[in-house]
Amino acid sequence: MTHALVLASNSPRRRQLLALTGWIFNLRPASIDESPLPGEHPGDYVLRLARGKAAASAQEGSPAIYLGSDTTVADGMEILGKPLDEEDAVRMLRQLRGKEHTVYTAIVLHDTLSGQTVSELCTTRVPMRAYGDAEIDAYVRSGDPLDKAGAYAIQHPEFKPVDQFHGCFASVMGLPLCHLERSLRHLRGPSPADVPAACQAALEYVCPVSSAILRGENAG
Repeated sequence: MTHALVLASNSPRRRQLLALTGWIFNLRPASIDESPLPGEHPGDYVLRLARGKAAASAQEGSPAIYLGSDTTVADGMEILGKPLDEEDAVRMLRQLRGKEHTVYTAIVLHDTLSGQTVSELCTTRVPMRAYGDAEIDAYVRSGDPLDKAGAYAIQHPEFKPVDQFHGCFASVMGLPLCHLERSLRHLRGPSPADVPAACQAALEYVCPVSSAILRGENAG
């Protein structure tokens, strides 16, 4: 029996990425408290939230595989969530520019019929270019940074904040597809689509880590 797949998120970016797998899925967004705990490691933080979203979505749903995911930007141990306002977005972008930071994305798959739960944590190093203050101001005025962790979208076609990137592009967008693929194989088998090929074609990015991830290596 092939269980239904349910995405516990209303993120348009996660919907776009999950569609690349070829699986048909439903949406059941989960609302949970996303406040970090005192001293919580960014990786532990996103794993906790992904588990919480999957569990909350599954609580009153029909038997299915529930997918919870969460992404955060971290400058060292400092978690940079979604900016509070434009001023906060400017602060974050100035803090990140011209240096490398880490993006953590967790996925949790919970199969309510079998009781199995599979989790993954993708850790990605992200080098930011030395964009100027005028570029920051124009980007913030566009409104794009206000709903994004760290106040930026790696895929933004005009701002293009990242330079010399060599990791999982989809993870920084919010859903590491090769990590998801290897997790789904434990629960329901390979995806209908060639996930690495579909991801790279859609994102226009030649991924250097997809093969290693699918082999089970700790890459991101």
